Amino acid sequence: MLDQLGAPPSKSVFKNPKVYSSLGLGIVVLVVAWIMVSRWLENRGIEKRAKEERTLKQQEQDRLTVEQLGGKELAIQNFYASPGEIRRGATVQICYGVANAKTVTLEPQSNPVWPSYSRCVDVKPTKTTTYTLTIADATGNTRNQSLEVKVR
Repeated sequence: MLDQLGAPPSKSVFKNPKVYSSLGLGIVVLVVAWIMVSRWLENRGIEKRAKEERTLKQQEQDRLTVEQLGGKELAIQNFYASPGEIRRGATVQICYGVANAKTVTLEPQSNPVWPSYSRCVDVKPTKTTTYTLTIADATGNTRNQSLEVKVR
């Protein structure tokens, strides 16, 4: 008899609001997690494509630069004197640019020279002089070019 009078009637699990609240909260957490993961994956894909595009663009720029600087061919790109005619005792600049050279020599010249895409050397000729630029690559191929500096 005490059991019937003092005990409250037992509720069904489906009538408990905590079950529905927990279930709803669980679904919300799963949806938010799915959104975050999908956005993270999408951003990762965008970053990967952007990196590949930057790499391709850099490779193209590098290729164009190499072509502008003489490609893979041994070459004297420029060789000139500024000014081309001087008075006795004056200084003249001899400028040169080479591509793919391992060694560079400038004759007759006492100042050291080396491979460069753009370099100038000061010289002080006492008479009209012909300067010869000779370049060589690692395999022994050579190229040369001459110019004359007139002294008045």
